[in-house]
Amino acid sequence: MSRTGRLPINIPQGVKISIDGNTVLVQGPKGELRREIPAGIKLLQQDGKLVVERAGDEGRTTAMRGLARTLVANMVDGVTKGFQKTLELSGVGYRAALQGKKLVLTLGYSHPVEYELPASIEIEVPTATKIIIRGADKEEVGRVAAKIRSFRKPESYKGKGIRYEGEKIRLKAGKTGLKK
Repeated sequence: MSRTGRLPINIPQGVKISIDGNTVLVQGPKGELRREIPAGIKLLQQDGKLVVERAGDEGRTTAMRGLARTLVANMVDGVTKGFQKTLELSGVGYRAALQGKKLVLTLGYSHPVEYELPASIEIEVPTATKIIIRGADKEEVGRVAAKIRSFRKPESYKGKGIRYEGEKIRLKAGKTGLKK
């Protein structure tokens, strides 16, 4: 059984946390994040640390304590360090370009794919085949990376498509020749 919920969250210098009922607001150098925490969970600030407590010993409340602690810890990490995901494009002619707040992808379709970026996300395209997605909200960074990847998922015969950095694609064997 996990004991994640019992661990206190260290609040780094320059991070301000305000709790209003079930709403938590975390402000830091990289921005501010707001989130509703589950009912039955209380957050207490003590000596530069944030402690998560539960109202009772029910199974659901125990599980939600660990979830709430992880969500708030990710918010604190996001406003201090931020999160990032890297995508790689592999395939002949596959490339990415940034035009203002729009990501333009050439993925072998008859038209370029344009993706309008959310305001909280920064995208960098260091090379034509690499996309770096950065932001303070871990959930939003993952959602944007998954959306971009969904435009052309890696196929299983040649491995062409958009993949996460370091993702391994198991390639299938192609057709065998006809024997006479």
